[in-house]
Amino acid sequence: MQTGSDKASSGSNAAAASAPNKTASRHKYSASGFDVTPLGKERVEELAAKLTPEAFRVTQTAGTEAAFCGNLVDNKTDGTYCCVVCGLPLFASNAKFHSGTGWPSFFKPFDDAHLRAKVDSTHGMVRDEINCARCNAHLGHVFDDGPKPTGLRFCLNSAALVFFATVATMPPEGSPVKTQTAYFAGGCFWGVEHAFSIAPGVVDAASGYMNGSTEGPTYAEVCAHKSGHAEAVRVVFDPSVISFRQLLEGFFQMHDPTQFNRQGPDEGDQYRSAVFTSDDAQATAARAYVAELTAKNAFPARIVTLIEPARKFWKAEEYHQDYVERTGRACHLGQPWWLVGATAR
Repeated sequence: MQTGSDKASSGSNAAAASAPNKTASRHKYSASGFDVTPLGKERVEELAAKLTPEAFRVTQTAGTEAAFCGNLVDNKTDGTYCCVVCGLPLFASNAKFHSGTGWPSFFKPFDDAHLRAKVDSTHGMVRDEINCARCNAHLGHVFDDGPKPTGLRFCLNSAALVFFATVATMPPEGSPVKTQTAYFAGGCFWGVEHAFSIAPGVVDAASGYMNGSTEGPTYAEVCAHKSGHAEAVRVVFDPSVISFRQLLEGFFQMHDPTQFNRQGPDEGDQYRSAVFTSDDAQATAARAYVAELTAKNAFPARIVTLIEPARKFWKAEEYHQDYVERTGRACHLGQPWWLVGATAR
C-alpha cells in the first residue's frame, strides 16, 4: 500500500516542470456551470452594437447613470440580473437590498467567477470597478459598506443589467452549459485528473473510486485490495466544445492500455485501465474506438482496457483532489492531444 507521501516520492512522478497549470484550458467555467471564457473583441463589438445608447455608454465607456433614474432600482420581483451585453447571470434577487444610494445594490454576486474587478482611479477617487467576466462590460463599483454577511455593496447601473423573473425562461446565454459526464481509470488518478482538467471543454475533473464491491471506500482500503475499486477520474465536460470521442483519444494517448492491473511502477487492480460508461452511446463509442486502435496496430501489445457500465463514483479524500496542481508533481503519463496539438492515433 502506498500512502500519499509514498506515492508522491515514487518513480512514477516526473519533474514539476512537466505539470502544466490549469490556465492552459481554452475554456473557463464557473462553479455554477457557466462558460465564462472571455469573448473576443469582434464578438463584444457585435453584441454592443445592439444596445441602447445609454446601455452602450455605461457598459462600453464606463459611464454612470444618474441616481434614482435606473429602471431596476426599486425592482422587488424574484429573479436574476444578467449582463445586458452577453447575458451572463451576475446577481440574484435574494442578494438585493435597499441601500438608499439610488442604484441597484447587492451584497454578493451570483457567482464570484462571473465578475472581474480592477482599480478605478478616475474622478479623483480610488474605487474597485466591477466588470462582466465574459464580455468585460462595465457594471459599476463595489464598496465595503454593505450589510452582513459579506459587508459588501455592489453598486450597479440598471443600464448594465437585464432582469429575468424567476418564472421566465432564461435564454441560452444566461443558462449553464449542458454537460455530460465520463469516467476513466488509467493508473494513478492524480495525473489522469490533471490531464483531463486542462482539456478544452472540461468543466470539472475529480479523483475517486469506482466499480468495486464496498460502500464508501477509503484510499487505504483500495490500496489494500479490500474493495476492488479502481482509481478513477470523473470528467464533467461541455459536449459543444469537446466530444466523448475526443476524450477517449486523449485518454489512450495519456496512458498505456496494454498494461494489465498496473501503470509503470504502480501495480495492483486499483491501477487497471478502464472506461466506465455512462450510457449505451458511450459504451458503443468506446468499443468502436478500441477496435479502431486494434485494427491500426496502434500499440505493440493487446489493449486490455475494460469497458463496463459505470457504477457509483466515490469521490476520493480531499488531499487527492488537484494534487498535481497543488504540489507541482506529475505522474508518468503520455501527453494527450490537447497538450501537444496532436490528433487521434
